[in-house]
Amino acid sequence: MQDVAIVTDSIANLTPEMIERYKITIVPINICFRGEIYRDTLDVSTSEAYEMVLQDPDNFSTSPASPGHYLEAFRDASKYSKNVLCITLSSKLSTGYNIACLAAQQARGEIDDISVEVLDSQNVTAAQGFIALAAARAAEEGKTFEEVLKIADDMRSRVTFFAVLDTIRYVYRTGRIPKIAAQVASRLSIRPILSSSNGLVKFVGAVRKKENGINRILRMMREKVGQGEVHVAVMHAYAPDEAEKLKERVASEFNCAELWVTEFTPVMGYACGTGTVGFAFYQ
Repeated sequence: MQDVAIVTDSIANLTPEMIERYKITIVPINICFRGEIYRDTLDVSTSEAYEMVLQDPDNFSTSPASPGHYLEAFRDASKYSKNVLCITLSSKLSTGYNIACLAAQQARGEIDDISVEVLDSQNVTAAQGFIALAAARAAEEGKTFEEVLKIADDMRSRVTFFAVLDTIRYVYRTGRIPKIAAQVASRLSIRPILSSSNGLVKFVGAVRKKENGINRILRMMREKVGQGEVHVAVMHAYAPDEAEKLKERVASEFNCAELWVTEFTPVMGYACGTGTVGFAFYQ
């Protein structure tokens, strides 16, 4: 039994192989479709959820996991360790952090000798996933709870992501712009570029052609990492072929210590639209 078990939510976009390899416990976000509730990646696969979005987007929505779901995850994690670190989606984007804190308080009262800490990742997508991975790898190396927490905290300021949307049409679902503005911009073929900053997802540019957007985010990553070694997770929303092409470009243009492909959770894909591609990274 290792000293620390790691819990995170499905927004982190970790691959099934990574989840199994590092024994990371995942709390699925809720997907609501035509009156039914599905737990992300548990009751419905990512591809199936995207097919729901495409089939009937007006009857598709999402919601955070419940305190009971987090408590269930803490019980599962306690099988591996009495020290549990839960890394959540940015508290500025979701109530998941507060919900996890409530569940942690309940876990301390119900599970014998358990210690639970909840860390706000201040991130989203695989940028959040890299924080969970850093913590899980440190735990596997035998680091103490305090050391694992410090490593995760340090990683928060090092990771970021860039993504190019295939359309701006659905961004109104985030509450960032009015629906009519999104529809007008969509007709003009405006494709936003998104990134994370201070716990929020922000617009950092826009292009007319997706290829130009890909070139732009590659330049933006180069400006941040230079010639140094970089860890990269290429992400996509129902666009696996585009993701593989982007992975090939990243592999050829950067000195990658780590490079893998994952799917955006439909929770994000719902607001950004299918066809979104990008990458999370840190140096």
